[in-house]
Amino acid sequence: MIVGIIAENAIFTVNQFEHTLACTGDVDESVNYAIALRLRPKLMTAIGAILALMPLALGFGLGAQMQQPLAVAVIGGFVAGLPLLLLVLPTALRALFHQRMKKTA
Repeated sequence: MIVGIIAENAIFTVNQFEHTLACTGDVDESVNYAIALRLRPKLMTAIGAILALMPLALGFGLGAQMQQPLAVAVIGGFVAGLPLLLLVLPTALRALFHQRMKKTA
């Protein structure tokens, strides 16, 4: 589930980056715009899921001990995936497309 959500967000971000790059031709502006445009949906998805699963992860409620490992795994996936999506992906896009622009110029 986590891999699917993070991958979907990454695909939308890369698609927006490529569309903006085709219009502007500037890699840095395209990366900044793609991340800024998709920032709110990414944060809302992650924070909403983390807050919704927090009672299960802490073991509150009837039968929570059975669901606790799943809740902890989902929360951990979002906590690990969000920085990758917001920091590593833009850095990789910048590095990759700056090299492509230098080769074509």
